Amino acid sequence: MKSLKSILTISTLLLTIIFLKAQKIGVVDTNYILGKLPEYQQAEKRLNSQVKTWQDEAVKLQNEYDAQKTAFENEKVLLVGDQLKQREQKVKDLQTKLQDLISKKFGTDGEVNKLRVSLVRPFQDRIWNVINTMSKKEHLGIVIDKNSTSVLFLDKAYDYTDNVLNILLKNQGK
Repeated sequence: MKSLKSILTISTLLLTIIFLKAQKIGVVDTNYILGKLPEYQQAEKRLNSQVKTWQDEAVKLQNEYDAQKTAFENEKVLLVGDQLKQREQKVKDLQTKLQDLISKKFGTDGEVNKLRVSLVRPFQDRIWNVINTMSKKEHLGIVIDKNSTSVLFLDKAYDYTDNVLNILLKNQGK
């Protein structure tokens, strides 16, 4: 009986120590913050405008390729020798040009991704700096982005999204 009482006392003491040493967790919604920053919205509009321009260019080239290919397919039986080879090469060149454009603009290492990174990175850095400062001030052990992790339950007391946004908006004019 005495040993059971000792084990319960030690277990209770250990659990108390663990709870006292536990780190606070903060949660921030970076998409919400970005959506509330006017400079980010302007940068996003510039990005979308440029992407639209590149999409229009790709569609125009696609239409030109489709028309050339259709014309070639329809006239192929009438063409002979060099004429056939030249027209076939022209269609292949357009196809290559279209594929290169799509890869260069929209590929993994394309200009869309590079532009997105260059426009978004300054905002991400600013948010990270505020989160870093706030986590030290609030003694947070962990800060989770709502958008990159599944959050099954969240007490509003641990949501620092508005705090980060308020600091960013307050520092906007500086």
